[in-house]
Amino acid sequence: MFRVWLTLLMSVLVVASGTMVWEAAAQHGSNGGNDYDWDNNDRDHHNEPYAIGLWGDLPYSDTQAKDGVPNLIMDMNRQKLAFTVHDGDFKAGNGVAGSTTPTTCADAMYVQALGFLNALNAPAAFTPGDNDWTDCDRASNGSFNSLERLDHERQLFFSTPFTLGIHRLHQAVQSDTTKTPCQGYVSGDLDTVTYKLVACVENRRWTYRGVTYATLNIQGSCDNRCGDHPDTKEADSRRDADIAWMRETFQVAMDRDSAAIMFISQADPGFHNRPVESEPSRNPKTLELVTPIPAGTVDGHRDFLVALRDEVKAFRKPVAYVHGDTHYFRIDKPFYDSDPPDSVTTTARRLENFIRIETFGDNTFTAPNTRPDPDDKNNVHWVKVFVDPDSREVFAFQAQIVPGNRPVVPAP
Repeated sequence: MFRVWLTLLMSVLVVASGTMVWEAAAQHGSNGGNDYDWDNNDRDHHNEPYAIGLWGDLPYSDTQAKDGVPNLIMDMNRQKLAFTVHDGDFKAGNGVAGSTTPTTCADAMYVQALGFLNALNAPAAFTPGDNDWTDCDRASNGSFNSLERLDHERQLFFSTPFTLGIHRLHQAVQSDTTKTPCQGYVSGDLDTVTYKLVACVENRRWTYRGVTYATLNIQGSCDNRCGDHPDTKEADSRRDADIAWMRETFQVAMDRDSAAIMFISQADPGFHNRPVESEPSRNPKTLELVTPIPAGTVDGHRDFLVALRDEVKAFRKPVAYVHGDTHYFRIDKPFYDSDPPDSVTTTARRLENFIRIETFGDNTFTAPNTRPDPDDKNNVHWVKVFVDPDSREVFAFQAQIVPGNRPVVPAP
């Protein structure tokens, strides 16, 4: 295991020393626009099939941080991937007393996460999760101001227009600070904050071989509108920015004649009235929460879903939505049309061109990670996406069960 951690450390040092080289190489020959990306500078710019890796909601325990995630990273690095994306949550919702790896929202946790991302051979994209910042105001996480922790992530992970990873990929960055800016932290405690307008630099977009990808900072549960110290002002600004970035992504994809779009965020927003885990239950046509609404529940996602549905229908080509949050690996078609209204028929019709992918995540059934347990590796796996821009559905998916993370049925 020392060898694994040495590999992670060396990868951080290599990437840190080589950042300027990668940036110079990526920008050489750029068209100078605000939305250029790695694909436009690629000499092998063809719509050829390729593969990407998706993961998230990891690690949640010492066992996952020390063994499970390093095993997953080594498994990804053995395969030829164009890039990888982590859909948020580099820690559990609460810090674990007595843990030997960082489990609160102290700076050490983000450094550990940076090491994981920079150990990946392929370009490593990332979008924040609620456990990474909105839940940091909990006492078990250190009682941080949540927005201050998000700004810390913006500085650490999103200070350049590039992914992380040993190899890097150029991304477009949501840089607007006037029409749809996010809120940034100036000063304050848990409940009183002085804000400033900042760019939502964590929202990224890139086009790779004819397919457009974008990340969105959308958080689980209620998107920072409930819990210990809700922040509606922050949530409203970020919601508007997310919707604007999502709509712009569709326009960019149409302008480039992209074969498909993939969005990646943390939140499971709840698409219909048959929840599997803890996602919100909605009327599949109106997207309103199903009554009676549980006490303390605040809807943080309907406005985004209504806007997304309009764009998906207008785009007509395949749209994939990747998320974590509810820790239930699945690939399905959960999004429904608003028409015809219930007054005509209560039958709900699926949006045929929309597909949802929820990545693996911590889903152990032991006590809340209070002791080392090999079963903590039981769900530390990832999803491989085969992308063929010339095929009808564009995306095909394959669960990657990491050989070293099989405590129940050992690898053959």
